[in-house]
Amino acid sequence: MEKADKRILVVDDEQDLCEILSFNIQIEGYHVDTANSAEEALEMDIASYDLLLLDVMMGGMSGFQLAKKLKENPMTAHVPIIFLTARDTENDTLTGFNLGADDYISKPFSIREVMVRIRAVLRRTAEQNGSADEPKVIGYQGLVLDLDKKTVSIDGETVPFTKTEFELLHLLLEEKGRVFSRQELIDRVWPKDVMVLDRTVDVNITRMRKKVGRFAKCIVTRLGFGYYFDA
Repeated sequence: MEKADKRILVVDDEQDLCEILSFNIQIEGYHVDTANSAEEALEMDIASYDLLLLDVMMGGMSGFQLAKKLKENPMTAHVPIIFLTARDTENDTLTGFNLGADDYISKPFSIREVMVRIRAVLRRTAEQNGSADEPKVIGYQGLVLDLDKKTVSIDGETVPFTKTEFELLHLLLEEKGRVFSRQELIDRVWPKDVMVLDRTVDVNITRMRKKVGRFAKCIVTRLGFGYYFDA
C-alpha cells in the first residue's frame, strides 16, 4: 500500500500541535485527519485508520482510556497506536505499552523523530498483516458482527439476532450507503425456494432496529426505494 493510501488520525487537545503534525505528515504523503478530544475521535470511523497518534493527557477522556476502549473493541483493536505525551515516567510508559501501544514519544519531540516512528510502526504492522489473517469482523463504531461466530454485539454486549436479521445487517454494513430495494434484500438474504413478501422485509428491519439500540438511526428508509446503512 502506498503512502497516499495510509490514513493517520491525530488525537490531541492542543489544536496548534494537531495542525503542525497534520501539515508535516501530509507533506510525507500520508492522509491525515485530526480530533481535539477522545470523545470527538470516538465519533469517527477509527477502524478505517492505519495509525493513531494519541495524546495521553486530554480534558475529559484520557488517551489511556481511549486506547483501552479501542483495544477492547474487535473492530478497532488492530489499529496501531503511538502515544504522544509530556509524561515520560517509567510507570506511564509501561501503562501505555500494557494497553497495547506500538510506540511512545515524549514531548517535546522533533517532527523528524515522529516521522521515523510513524514509518517504523506502519512498516512493522504491514509485515505482521502479511502473515496474519484479516480479522473476520465487520461493523461500525460499537456495532460489531463476528462473521465466524455469527454474533452481533453492541458496545461489547452480545445481542441475540435471528439468522435472517444477521444476514440483513451484514449486507447493509458491508455496503454502507448503498440503497437496497426490498426485492434485492429478498434475493440476497432469503432462500430462493421461499415465498417472501415486501412486508416480511419491513418486519425484519423493524425488529433489527429495535435490537441495535443507538444505531437504529443508521438503518434508514429511503421512501419508494428501500433501505440503507448511513454511517
